[in-house]
Amino acid sequence: MAALTRCEVVPLPDHQVSFQVDGQEVTCWHFGPQAPRPYFYPIRGPRSGASLTRMGHPGAPNHDHHRSVWFAHQQLLGIDFWSDQTEARIRQQEWLVYQDGDAEAAMAVKLGWYDGHDTQPLLDQELIAILRPLENDEYTLDLHSTFVPRAEQIEFQQTNFGFLAVRMAKSISVHFGDGKITGSEGTTGEADLFGQPSAWIDYSGMVAVTGNSDRSLLTEGITYFDHPRNVSYPSKWHVREDGWMGASACRDQAIITTREDPLRLRYRLHIHHGPADLARAGEISRNWAVEPDYRTVRATEPHQSLQIERI
Repeated sequence: MAALTRCEVVPLPDHQVSFQVDGQEVTCWHFGPQAPRPYFYPIRGPRSGASLTRMGHPGAPNHDHHRSVWFAHQQLLGIDFWSDQTEARIRQQEWLVYQDGDAEAAMAVKLGWYDGHDTQPLLDQELIAILRPLENDEYTLDLHSTFVPRAEQIEFQQTNFGFLAVRMAKSISVHFGDGKITGSEGTTGEADLFGQPSAWIDYSGMVAVTGNSDRSLLTEGITYFDHPRNVSYPSKWHVREDGWMGASACRDQAIITTREDPLRLRYRLHIHHGPADLARAGEISRNWAVEPDYRTVRATEPHQSLQIERI
């Protein structure tokens, strides 16, 4: 009989997959047909237990497409995969791997990007998500994507919007709460970070501790890392004081991806206690830069089709 592992990927009813550490959920993957694209929610704080992200904008109903942590792009062959105003959809076609372990839990899924008219997707996205617990109940969520067009090639056009987006909780935003935005060079604030290159962006602020009757507050946040092997590194950032951040891979120019040489993007979210820590974030960034990538391969164990391994 196999021993229980510390980190688990647990499928749930209603198109959900729970990522758990020591039996407690820290995030959940939602891929049901009721939403135009899949997303992660909640992203629980390491000590508060509260979600550090939210569903939708606190003050703008036309931003309901902001679903916590999600993948999208505003201009793929001129088609808007970003907003909820078109027929374009991103759908999970199948799950490939659920992988548990003491050091990490990982999931691989295949997503299709559909224009809303053709029954076949324009491209396939293989997403590998790896959750790794750290000290003091902090954790990282690594998101490795490979975009393979069904045609010989396809163009992601120039735009601020895409690929990985994060909508922070209301209390963590600068405008609606007491949050602070910090870049990898120590620069702070939307005015000095918007549209500027940065190896990472941190968004931190106050949240209420869950299950605590006195509503005590503490500071937690998310550091969002761009990877040195990404085509746009260091990306210019779309970051707002209303609580939103995203690395704009196509801000300056379009990206063409081909079946022979597909686009690969790697991002890391570090969910942490306390305000931004430049020294620690720099260390995480440097160490991550030399870590091997992940891929799915045919499984060597019985009763399993595929497995995730480091390249």
